[in-house]
Amino acid sequence: MRAWLCAAGGFLWSAAALCAVDPGAGTAPRTEFLAPAAGTYHLERIQPTADGVLLDVSARTRHLTEFTHGKITLLTFFYTNCEDPLGCPFAYVTLSQLRARVLAQPSLTSAVRFVNVSLDPLHDTPPVIQSYAKHFGADPHFEWSFLTSASIANLLPVLDDFGQDVSLQTDEHGHATKLLHHMLKVFLIDREGTVREIYSLAYLQPDVMLNDIQTLAMERSATAQR
Repeated sequence: MRAWLCAAGGFLWSAAALCAVDPGAGTAPRTEFLAPAAGTYHLERIQPTADGVLLDVSARTRHLTEFTHGKITLLTFFYTNCEDPLGCPFAYVTLSQLRARVLAQPSLTSAVRFVNVSLDPLHDTPPVIQSYAKHFGADPHFEWSFLTSASIANLLPVLDDFGQDVSLQTDEHGHATKLLHHMLKVFLIDREGTVREIYSLAYLQPDVMLNDIQTLAMERSATAQR
């Protein structure tokens, strides 16, 4: 993870419009430092990503590797009915701001994608996530995909692979019925499908994330010139 440290302060975000249930505003820590310039540091290779079987907004079966290879990817897990102002709504405010920054740099626009995978496949069916995705405004120049799964059983191996922390709600027979209380994480994945950074709440800063994306892009360019 990062070798540099930050001090935490407070920052007010208004994220209610991005959630199916109005969560109000939340106060999140922010970094009190200037992020290192892109390309002046190295992002470690944390872990490879494995495959998984998911569904897109049209209910087509898709392999996770389609969304973790070939581009620089930011992947996170979400609920369409998230009520935590420092959960999914905060993540989407941040990602929307980051998308605007990426779109302002033509060399990055086609090299970056966002991927959001639902943690609640029983509720978040393909039609539900398709409707939810419309809140974020599709852009023909930018790839932002929303995915779900056919069952919790299909989703659990994906969560385990990413080390995504969740708690399970089970029925009287011990069968999983819902995933609860997930810890907000955003995974930065390089073109080869390797996780290079994991952002927790304190590091979900558009400027920091943009510099990391640019650093990976520069890394690829330097490799191609050798």
